[in-house]
Parts: sequence; structure tokens; C-alpha cells
Amino acid sequence: MARFEFRLPDIGEGIAEAEVVAWHVRPGDRVAEDQPVADMMTDKATVEMESPVSGKVIEIAGDVGDMVAIGATLLVIETDAAEEAAPALAAEPAPTPTPYVPAPHPDATEIAVPQPSAQALASPAVRARARDLGIDLAHVKAREGGRIRHADLDAYLTYHGHQGYATAAPMRADEEVRVVGLRRRIAENMAASKRHIPHFSYVEEIDVTALEAMRADLNAHRGSRPKLTLLPLLIVAMCKALPDFPMLNARYDDEAGVVTRFGAVHLGMATQTDAGLMVPVIRDAHAKNIWQLADEITRLADAARSGKASSAELSGSTLTITSLGPLGGVATTPVINRPEVAIIGPNRIIERPVFRGDDIVRAKLMNLSISCDHRVVDGWDAASFVQAVKKLLETPVLLFAD
Repeated sequence: MARFEFRLPDIGEGIAEAEVVAWHVRPGDRVAEDQPVADMMTDKATVEMESPVSGKVIEIAGDVGDMVAIGATLLVIETDAAEEAAPALAAEPAPTPTPYVPAPHPDATEIAVPQPSAQALASPAVRARARDLGIDLAHVKAREGGRIRHADLDAYLTYHGHQGYATAAPMRADEEVRVVGLRRRIAENMAASKRHIPHFSYVEEIDVTALEAMRADLNAHRGSRPKLTLLPLLIVAMCKALPDFPMLNARYDDEAGVVTRFGAVHLGMATQTDAGLMVPVIRDAHAKNIWQLADEITRLADAARSGKASSAELSGSTLTITSLGPLGGVATTPVINRPEVAIIGPNRIIERPVFRGDDIVRAKLMNLSISCDHRVVDGWDAASFVQAVKKLLETPVLLFAD
């Protein structure tokens, strides 16, 4: 037997430590080489750590939510030197995962809790919930994209009648959930933003009837290109308007007392994931056409939701847009992504009758919200910017005019 200390490698440039957001092993478990053992968070990216050796786990570095320094011991594995010295011997086949069997009665004193399958594609939050419920993710069917989500766990629980989920109106037990990982980062960042930044919001109604008609025509003739949503067209309008309002495409270092106004637009795109809100960045959004923007929006959203977005893709934004899609609501007052000075939120499109002269016509209307840092951006400038975007969206041919 030999003792192997797996030390946390440098998983991000300039990172001194990382947070444990999920353990996939516990002391006493056997691990195979390259088997995932833990999920570590650095900045806003989660990195899956894999065991470099096979053996038995005898120590792990603390609990979920603890910080581990780069170079510190993440876990200790007891390796079998005899097995490693005889590679010619046939490897013992991996055990078949134990199928989930519901406990016969909730008062049972001992319940076998299988570990979630490391091969199943799921977020750390889903893995942790499955582990707590005693469910092997190998037996849970993913309905979308092969990635298991909380809704898939709910469907599995309902089908198997586990812990009251099969009842008509199940009641959830009280639970305490430790705020760790991305959720803790979100909490800290939002608190800092509201604490340091005097927010103000402005909302304007925009008639997008002509824009929606143009979008339908573009989609009808898109060929193999991606289907357009409203978002790429809105981004083009924002980028065309921003040169006249440089104070909005900026960052404020309040400690140094310096505002940096950027020429390029690196647009943060608030994206909801199973682990929480992430903000991947569309680099040089001003230099992309609507089809390139549509491609990049899809690519970055998929990377964020699958946990594959890199640190570089999650940093460096100069302005952020946040959209709830069909849940967009009538108006929003989004929180600024500090140290940026503005954030823009399109809301749901609603069809309503409106007056056009003496006539009443059907129109598609959308409210556009903006929140700004009042230390840097005046109300007049924010309103003027939104009015410039409104003009472009209500006369969509201007989006393609030089």
C-alpha cells in the first residue's frame, strides 16, 4: 500500500484558492484513475477534478463550502502498489451500479445510499440532491440535451413514489441549505452592488411590430443559419447607439475614483443555469452581425449551462443585458453587474390595441428597462440612450444602415 496526496493544481491564472462545491467521493470509497472526485469553483467557473490514481480514499479536505488553497491537499488516496506493478494482469471489471430501491418504510433505521454515477451529465447541485435522496443518476432519464436537471429528478421521484412524491399534493419537509459555490458568489456580488451603487431605473415602451415582422421574414429565409430571437437585433441597436453615450459602456473603480469608458462593447449576457446566474461575455459585440450574434448567444448559453464556460468567457464585460424571455414581465429593475455602470433588461412582448391617428390597430409592444449607477450616469443620458435604441427598433431598417 502507498499513500498518495492529491494536491489542488493551479486551475485558474492568478487564483490562490478554490471552493469545494461538490464531493463525488467520501472516505472509504474506491476510485479509479480519471474518475471525478470533486467540483471546485474559481471565479464563476466550476472545474471538475479527476483522480490521477486508483485506490481507496482515506481523507478529503473538508466540507462543501470550504476553501482549499492551490497546492494544498485535496484528498488522500491509499493506492495498491501491487496492482500498479502488474499492469499485464486483466483489470477487474467495474461493478455494475446498484439500482435505486426505495426504503420499505420511512422509519427504517438503515438505508443504503448509492453514490450518483460519475458518468451522468448533471450540475453539482443536481448531483448533491441526488446523493442526498439516495438516487443513482445512471437510472434517471434526461429529457433535454442529455443533461439531468432538477425536473428530471422530480419526474423520477414521482414515477417511483419516493418519499411522498407520488401523492397528489406532496409537502416538502423543512430544510437548511448551505449557501455555497456560485450561489454564494451571486449573493456576495449582489449585496456589494446594492451596497455600493446608487441605482436608478428607467423604463420605456417600444412598438416592435415592424421589428417582429422583419424578424419573421429573416427567419423564413435563414437557410442553415440559426433562428433569430429578438436578442441579436436588440444588441445591434444597443451597439449602434452606444458611441453617442460612452458613459454607459464603462466601469467605475470607486476606490481609485476612475471611470474607464470602453470603445469596444464586450456584452455580458445574464444566463440562468442550474447552479445560479452566470454572465458569459460576447466579445466585440459591436463587430458582429445578427447571425454571428445568434451563434455566439447560443454557444455561450450552452457553455454556461453545461458548466464548460471558461474563466475568460465569464469575465471582462463592459455592459450587461438580462432577459427572462417569455417570463420577462411588464417591467424590471435589474441589479447592475458591478463594476459596470448600467444593465439593460428587455421585457415580454405584449399584443395590444393602440391608436394610430384616428384608427385603432393591433401592435406588439415591449417595455425596455435600464438600471444605472447614478454616480456616473445621469438620468437624462440613460433616457436619451433608451430613446435612441427605441428609434432603431421601431424603424428596423436603420439597424442595417451605415
